[in-house]
Amino acid sequence: MAGRGKPPEGPVEGVPGGGDDEYRSVVFDESFVDAARLQEYSAQERMDDEDHAAVRSRPPSEEPPARSASRQGLVLVLLIVLAFGTAVYMGVRNPLPDPDPPPAQPARMATVPLAPRDAVPGSTPEDLFAHSPAAAYRTGADGVTLPSTYRTDHFTENQVLAALTGAKDYVVASSLDPAVLTGGEVRSVRLMLDPGQGAQFERSVDRPRSDGRHALTGWMVRFDPGRVALAAPEVRVNGTLSVEEIHRNTLEVTADHVFVYALHPQGSADASDASLFTVRREVRFHFHREDLTEHQLQVRSVSVRAGPMACSAGHADTLVPLLAGERAGDDLPAGTDPYARDDPRGAVCGVLARSAMPDPARTG
Repeated sequence: MAGRGKPPEGPVEGVPGGGDDEYRSVVFDESFVDAARLQEYSAQERMDDEDHAAVRSRPPSEEPPARSASRQGLVLVLLIVLAFGTAVYMGVRNPLPDPDPPPAQPARMATVPLAPRDAVPGSTPEDLFAHSPAAAYRTGADGVTLPSTYRTDHFTENQVLAALTGAKDYVVASSLDPAVLTGGEVRSVRLMLDPGQGAQFERSVDRPRSDGRHALTGWMVRFDPGRVALAAPEVRVNGTLSVEEIHRNTLEVTADHVFVYALHPQGSADASDASLFTVRREVRFHFHREDLTEHQLQVRSVSVRAGPMACSAGHADTLVPLLAGERAGDDLPAGTDPYARDDPRGAVCGVLARSAMPDPARTG
């Protein structure tokens, strides 16, 4: 009798290992069987139901663990991507509210008188303007021109335009309004300021001082109405306005202008006794978003150079011009001693260049 696993006729000739080796290439391992989508019914199942099909589809719950794990991983990745996308979308649609703007800081201001070396030329306003550097300047508010506007990283073009327009309105009200120039009106300037600077402004009106914080002439151009008057209502103006975003919630506007006024003694009826008075005024403004909404601004700093004036003339309340025919005399800028600890202010006066005055040889 043939041994187990061998055919009665003996092993097949010419094939190593006999019949077992012949079927080795079609023997399936356990992983292949587990991965099959079809499953054969058991013998008992076939006996119980002879009409039953020979095979059945493997239910999803019986899928191989490897494929089930890969699908779970894919679902997890999709959930993570969906959660991340939702977070980004909600962040864009519902950004965190901007922090409250910082309170308005006190304005800093400085005025430097410019003393002439010679007597102040006098003539009619038309003659003086025609023979001065202001001959080509524009008149009044027309000289306060707006630059081209553009959007910034965090402000729209309309917001930038609103900041520039607010700065222009302040420059016009504080430097060109005859009621302000002659020492009367202050309310029109006060209404433009951020409420946080209201106390500083009121103190400057009630108790003006040349302390770098409370000079009324820092907020506006003012002359003593008891001493001088406007010889011509027109003021010659030349300068620039520029804007810069310095914070995501703050725009800074710089107004740098030269104003030339024709003045004469109060009560004078002589049209030829006018003289020119020049003010170079640089004002830096800050505009927070709330300021743009409320149509108000913050004055951060003011730098004024004005002449002809005597170095000793006070300028906390009003500017004190030298008029036609007057001289500064010996009241010219003195040298500054850096070793003098009793005068920490340094130089507080300058010399008015001859080129900045009307040509006396061509006037009169």
